[in-house]
Amino acid sequence: MNKPRLIFWELTKRCNLRCVHCRAESYDKEFEHELSLQDCKNILDTIAAYYKPIMVLTGGEPLYRKDLFDIAGYAHGKGLPIALATNATLVDREIASTIKKSGFDRVSISIDGHDALTHDSFRGIPGSFDKALQGAQLLHEAGVPFQFNTTITKRNVTSIEKILQLAKTMHAVALHIFMLVPVGCGVEIAQTDMISKEQYEEVLRWFYHTTKEADIEFKATCAPHYYRIIRQEAKKENRKLTFETDGLAAVTRGCLAGSGVCFISHRGDVQPCGYLPLVAGNCLHTPFNELWESSELFLKLRDLSNLEGKCGVCEYKAFCAGCRARAYYATGNYMDEEPFCIYQPKRATHAG
Repeated sequence: MNKPRLIFWELTKRCNLRCVHCRAESYDKEFEHELSLQDCKNILDTIAAYYKPIMVLTGGEPLYRKDLFDIAGYAHGKGLPIALATNATLVDREIASTIKKSGFDRVSISIDGHDALTHDSFRGIPGSFDKALQGAQLLHEAGVPFQFNTTITKRNVTSIEKILQLAKTMHAVALHIFMLVPVGCGVEIAQTDMISKEQYEEVLRWFYHTTKEADIEFKATCAPHYYRIIRQEAKKENRKLTFETDGLAAVTRGCLAGSGVCFISHRGDVQPCGYLPLVAGNCLHTPFNELWESSELFLKLRDLSNLEGKCGVCEYKAFCAGCRARAYYATGNYMDEEPFCIYQPKRATHAG
């Protein structure tokens, strides 16, 4: 039984921005049934007793929770590695210092453009870009490692190199690119903003070759096809993939929803990932370890023989597995084939 490597925890749905692609459909208002501080401690007790996954404290905007650092400190005290996912617009010098003191190993900052025009068009609030970069600078000065997370759409697909350069200039330790998953607010822009499956393939092949030369960590996320592509490219180069040369992409699978990662909502609902809106159960009522080990939803996701369509017969399924959330968006069947993959498996027998 695989234990969870990463748990993304939506501590609040409240947010100060209006992102057009927001998974959580967050707003600047109070949401009902948000977990209390004691609820959070009880959940952390259960998780820490079971395993020590990285806890990514996210939102909404997690800095809206006045008890964020109480939760972080409690998790850290339990031996759980902690990371913070933020838009960074609320980070001032005092908050940056508190993040450092609270034991966060890394902060991820959402940056969706190399300039204010592009970024702010995603974020819905003018000035977001400048405030985010100011927050990043304050984190750097406080000695907090941070990365940029960038969601790729038609708005910024031609400027990924410029975003990479910005990440380097700002002293980010990593740039993680995310391929848009149409969930939450993202459904509304899917038809107009999602890049084509052909562009998807092109971006990931460019990514493979750029990664070799990037002097910061450069990772593709929510892009399981990449795990096929690196194997195809390595074969062309007549070389073997290794952790030393290719990082985690050489030793893990593309989609880890429900098998290596999961998501906990602001109400305690446990999902395979934040982009797949299916609930295994609530960890306020059922211990997290029971949900992880026994949920029918998670067990089905872990058994790759359940994959359908061309994903089910693909020779790369053990490395890729396709994005289950995009499959769910396209057909309502989370085990269906990945709709944004152009590859035709050698043994493909599906119709349509």
